[in-house]
Amino acid sequence: MAERKAGRRAVAAWVLATLLLAGCDDRRGTEGDAQLPASARVAVVAVVPETVTLVDELPGRVAPFRVAEIRAQVGGIIEKRLFVQGSEVAAGQTLFQIDPAPFEADVDSAAAVLQRAEAGLTRARLRQERATALLPSKAISREAYDDAVTDLAQATATVAEARATLRRRQLDLDFTSVRAPIAGRIGPALASEGTLVSTTMSTPLAVVQQIDRVYVDLRRPSGRLDTLRAAAADDAVASLPVTLHAADGRPYPMAGRVLFSDISVDPGTGNVTVRLEVPNAERLLLPGMYVRADLPRAVRRNALLVPQEAVVRDDAAQPFLVVVGADKRGSRRPVELGPVIRGRHLVLSGLEPGETIVVQGQDRVQGEAVLETVPYVPAGAGKT
Repeated sequence: MAERKAGRRAVAAWVLATLLLAGCDDRRGTEGDAQLPASARVAVVAVVPETVTLVDELPGRVAPFRVAEIRAQVGGIIEKRLFVQGSEVAAGQTLFQIDPAPFEADVDSAAAVLQRAEAGLTRARLRQERATALLPSKAISREAYDDAVTDLAQATATVAEARATLRRRQLDLDFTSVRAPIAGRIGPALASEGTLVSTTMSTPLAVVQQIDRVYVDLRRPSGRLDTLRAAAADDAVASLPVTLHAADGRPYPMAGRVLFSDISVDPGTGNVTVRLEVPNAERLLLPGMYVRADLPRAVRRNALLVPQEAVVRDDAAQPFLVVVGADKRGSRRPVELGPVIRGRHLVLSGLEPGETIVVQGQDRVQGEAVLETVPYVPAGAGKT
């Protein structure tokens, strides 16, 4: 009996010793793991050199390519308005009809005067021909012959004057049809049927604006004239299109080209005007609209661009990037930044081509921690 109890105590002691040893091994493993750097998952991107265009974002206003004020060239009563307000009109299209009756009467009167003058011309020509035939035989005097020649010249001048008067009366009759001098979009009618119009009216009958092409006038500080001149002298920059955006940032599908910059500075604002010509076949731009334009000022090759998220600032507001080395460990690198181009910072110095930077998860880079890297995916990528 005593031997059995002793055997049981020995087995219990062995089990307890085994459990204690296992606990010690677990603690050693935990302490050893705590001394190794834990991996951190970060989103990274490799910096690849690019060719980028540096632009100045400038405000501008849309102006029509051409403007024509529709005015009466003769006085009278408007009988008809022959266009739809706000519509497209063609060059030469009749817009208003002025009562033509008085002008038709003037044409008839001028035509009758011309006929009388032509009859007088015929009589003077016959007299001159007879005088010419009689002069060698001295059947008429030299004075009578001279009178016949003079009468013919006067009759010829009278006919020319009558013809000119008839043409003028015909022009006045033609002017009773008020036509569009250019093609474009017409605004509201500023005169209605029954209005008495004259050539001295200060208010036009309507206004037509050509907007299939438009101008955009940009305002640029005069202090940047040197940059503007340098861009105009660089063919690679001058040939680049100017992209346009709506006030809410929405891009327009058409681009403009620079025509010229103003030769004077606005004394009130200190700005100069840069005029663009923009195709506008779809009539997306209307006169007076406010737009923003990206005006190219330089082309930079082998530029290094990084996402804005990748830039971190220290307590002194100095920018730096977290660069991932070949050993998968991150290190802070101070950099010099340039302008933001389409949501990415231009890095002027402190970064080399081909280096990998952390874009998301910079706070997980601690000491000598080994980084677990995944490719950076920009927000909205892959969405339709």
